[in-house]
Amino acid sequence: MRWLRLYLRSRRAPMALAVTAGVAALMWTLWAVASKTHEVGVPMVVLTVLLMVAALTTTLGSPDTQLEHTAALPWPPRRAAHLLVALLIVVGLLAVTLVTPARFSPALLVLRDAAGLLGLTGLGAAVVGPARAWFVPLGWTLAAVLFPVSESVLARVVTWQMQEPRSTPAAVTASVLAFGGLIAYALMGPARRIVADAAT
Repeated sequence: MRWLRLYLRSRRAPMALAVTAGVAALMWTLWAVASKTHEVGVPMVVLTVLLMVAALTTTLGSPDTQLEHTAALPWPPRRAAHLLVALLIVVGLLAVTLVTPARFSPALLVLRDAAGLLGLTGLGAAVVGPARAWFVPLGWTLAAVLFPVSESVLARVVTWQMQEPRSTPAAVTASVLAFGGLIAYALMGPARRIVADAAT
């Protein structure tokens, strides 16, 4: 337990969790107050998932560059578990709203987008570091929200975040990003140079 406490503190997890929960609460409140429908609109669901993922991105690295890449600890399973727990946090917090007046649903949409965006963020953390890992998910998601809806397969892939939950191209895209990011982050960890820069 002591190792877990130190791990969470070094990655600023308490603050990240508070911000993540705060984002969910704020978006829920905005919809409950401003809308007459119980089902939260898809753009709002997607943006909420994005903001929650961005808040958790700060936990993907710590100030100790050397410790992140030492062979003294089995880091790959710990990193994989870290991303999976982050997924459970996002999905779990939004699942609670299913029994409230403002529901972030369908659950399959939340799960798909959270998994894909966390995978994309994990990939970003491994390549450019946690400090900048949220840039690509943010840009891609905002573009998907603004992109005109189209029935072509390419359009469904490009705007996978906004597609209906049972869209096969969107599911495949999210799965590739989720598993690719999970593997890349688990094996490589956060990029050394960026973590070192963030510590100074």
